[in-house]
Amino acid sequence: MAISKTLLASLLIVSLFVLGFAESDPTVITNMVENALTDDKIDCDGACDVRCKLSSRPNLCKRACGTCCDRCNCVPPGTSGNYDACPCYRDMTTHGGKHKCP
Repeated sequence: MAISKTLLASLLIVSLFVLGFAESDPTVITNMVENALTDDKIDCDGACDVRCKLSSRPNLCKRACGTCCDRCNCVPPGTSGNYDACPCYRDMTTHGGKHKCP
């Protein structure tokens, strides 16, 4: 009986996770699938050079951007904003809850 309760509880948790994931933003799911299917890494150095060219602290910007790019395999276009183009980049935060990626 204890095994069946454990099995039932774990199935419930998994089903809630699947339902929550299915209802999330379709662009997030699409980007995750595209990144998983492609082994091509973007040129993070070049993308971060463009992203950080107007920064008042370009070395700090490029270091943070490079970390985010390595993890997400994308960098939003332009020098600021446009986070909708790269949800993974947008959602990364520091321990303090601030945006990690410039």
